[in-house]
Amino acid sequence: MFIKRKLLPVVEKWLTHPEAIIITGFRRVGKSTLIKYLFDNLKTDNKLFFDLESPVNQEIFQGQNYAAIASKLQSLGLRIGKDIPYVFMDEIQFIREIPSVVKYLIDHYKIKCILTGSSSIYLKNHFSESLSGRKFLFELMPLDFQEFLWFKNIKIRLDADYDLLRHVYSEYMTFGGLPGVVLEDDTLGKNLKLDDALGSYFQLDVANLSSFRDVKLLQSLLFMLTSRVGSKLDVTKLSQGLGVARQTLYNYLEFFEQTYLIRLAPSYSNSKDSIVRKVPKLFFLDTGLLNRVGKVSEGQVFENTVFNQLCVKNYFIDRTRIFEPRVYFFQKKSGAEIDFVTGNIGYETKLTGTKNDVDRLAKFARNLRLSGYFVVSLEKVKKETKGMIYPFNLSGENYS
Repeated sequence: MFIKRKLLPVVEKWLTHPEAIIITGFRRVGKSTLIKYLFDNLKTDNKLFFDLESPVNQEIFQGQNYAAIASKLQSLGLRIGKDIPYVFMDEIQFIREIPSVVKYLIDHYKIKCILTGSSSIYLKNHFSESLSGRKFLFELMPLDFQEFLWFKNIKIRLDADYDLLRHVYSEYMTFGGLPGVVLEDDTLGKNLKLDDALGSYFQLDVANLSSFRDVKLLQSLLFMLTSRVGSKLDVTKLSQGLGVARQTLYNYLEFFEQTYLIRLAPSYSNSKDSIVRKVPKLFFLDTGLLNRVGKVSEGQVFENTVFNQLCVKNYFIDRTRIFEPRVYFFQKKSGAEIDFVTGNIGYETKLTGTKNDVDRLAKFARNLRLSGYFVVSLEKVKKETKGMIYPFNLSGENYS
């Protein structure tokens, strides 16, 4: 049974437009399920679906004779020249020539292409020029908390009583938002699914999308990163700990980020030059993967979970900024900081928030000229305070 994702109606809106649709995101995040649903429910028989992990399907799109590729598609039943012909391709990163092929199919045959891929490296480096003006990019992220409730078939409103939501949120923090993991009923099954996602990442994405020869070194770096979640990256210490050059470490981190395993939150500043110069903070795309890789504190997991919720929330506010940071942190030279700044609103995460936390954040917000501020408290507060919210609310209406 297909369970709706928030991205679905956004993508459906563009199915009759000529531009290629590209859905990207981490492995096991639900891209294949989403694209198969779109294919199955498209009200036309003039459509073909290809899983490009299959060598048989890869062969169809390989070769320099693109007209011959179009002929192959026609021989498989695609009608060109009348109603819109649709070609769905899952896991496009397995064929480097796909951008040029897709451009040719669009320009010469007006074929509508719907594609998925697991790497922004591939999309940035190979699709940007080839399909300039001919593509719409969408990012599918792990489930936010509201989608998590949908997948669990828990019919509770996000503004329901705290006690109804708190224990459910604990599961969300612990096991994350990969759909297959969420649908598993027991802890063993969830951990097996998380292990499978990590194993597939190293066996397929690292092998196919990078030139790194020492996979064990990458794995060692991943273990080292868990304890640094929510902290600024100290590249010197990391490079010394791994025994690699700083540039090599930068390459590793960039690969992890562009294949959606980690996210880096830059420092908030009104100056873009300043943002580039300052050291970013590290977070994992999914807290289930984070908890599976290493032991971290409840505070770190909570902060990472809120960060991910804000990333999803702000993606649906402004989808024109795909691949660009949307959630920042702010830190003064004295070390005092705001956990997150996004949409000109400051957020501070606290296991148990207090009025003092709200007052402190309010002062920061005034100095930074932010339009709003919220302390996000995991535990129930004794007295409701203006400016205090619970993490469940972040997946619902905007608090701006």
